[in-house]
Amino acid sequence: MNRLTTSQGTFELARFPEHPRDPFRAWDAADEYLLRQLTDPERGPVDLEGTVAVVGDRWGALATALAAHRPVQISDSYLARRATLANLARNGLDQDAVRLLSSRDTPPDRIDVLIVRVPKSLAFLEDQLHRIAPAVHAGTVVIGTGMVKEIHTSTLKLFERIIGPTRTSLAVRKARLIFCTPDPALPRTPSPWPYRYELPADVGPVAGLTTVNHAGIFCAERLDIGTRFFLKHLPSRGGAVRVVDLGCGNGVLGLSAAVANPEAHLTFVDESYGAVASAEETFRAGAPAGAKADFLVGDGLDGLDPGSVDLVLNNPPFHSHTATTDATARTMFTGARTALRQGGELWVVGNRHLSYHTHLRRIFGNCTTIAGDPKFVVLRAVKR
Repeated sequence: MNRLTTSQGTFELARFPEHPRDPFRAWDAADEYLLRQLTDPERGPVDLEGTVAVVGDRWGALATALAAHRPVQISDSYLARRATLANLARNGLDQDAVRLLSSRDTPPDRIDVLIVRVPKSLAFLEDQLHRIAPAVHAGTVVIGTGMVKEIHTSTLKLFERIIGPTRTSLAVRKARLIFCTPDPALPRTPSPWPYRYELPADVGPVAGLTTVNHAGIFCAERLDIGTRFFLKHLPSRGGAVRVVDLGCGNGVLGLSAAVANPEAHLTFVDESYGAVASAEETFRAGAPAGAKADFLVGDGLDGLDPGSVDLVLNNPPFHSHTATTDATARTMFTGARTALRQGGELWVVGNRHLSYHTHLRRIFGNCTTIAGDPKFVVLRAVKR
């Protein structure tokens, strides 16, 4: 946990789930820069009496600091939502001070101050700006923030094309602000998302089926090479087994399991609201008639009963926003062991250099390499 001191107050903040040895803070210089800007006497300060919307708040730092103004937080991340609630409680603030909306929810009808934490995914930014644009009026104050490495010419062009004339600030501590003046006369076009593509011919049971991809999910415009390799080496399970696609993304792994075994009961889990929506639409479009599935937005396998799963399929992320970390993978592996019944299996694909086998052997006591090439390995761990 760390203390953020701003003109709005001093706040104790942590990421979610909170790990005592987590080296990463719940905010960065971009968040601080924006919060200072809101109270800068030379530029305003910004009137926060109307509807304040905070888009892409990564761990709730912005929403917590602005809780006195009862903002609306719009996020694609379940973990960000949990972090926001935890940080509000940590600082003795009313849990209802922040209205929590997901990226799939309808935005407010009118937004008077729009704060955008620039996301890693340009596609997600594009989709969210399209969704929010109808709520922005000529008097709306629009300020974006991000680290210099996150703000590119393409970022500014999106604001310019969807909201209105845009400029940037000077960089401070490697952070930058984006100022955008809404132009209600701009033509309103629909978002180009979701994006659909047909799966290639060499990926087993799902060859030729169509995936549905909402903005911001991993490799939304094409099948990533790790998943493609995994699809060629998935286990074959018959009967009424329960299979989990953990960190499901667009759900293609779970769909493959369902097509190969129509008796299986699939559960798709991801912390991204857009990913779970993608997985559900992909499944509905390509699964066999009568196939059974659940779709859960959550923190790994926390929502499943211990010892209730036969097979977990997992292509874990190794980034948290722009930071490289294996913490998410380790949490997924531990959760999988709890959710699996005796004899149940976790199958994982990962970059060879990530050495997931060491974590699996520590957590499960065993690990077998099923397949490999110069870049990827498919690993299996069994709950004894």
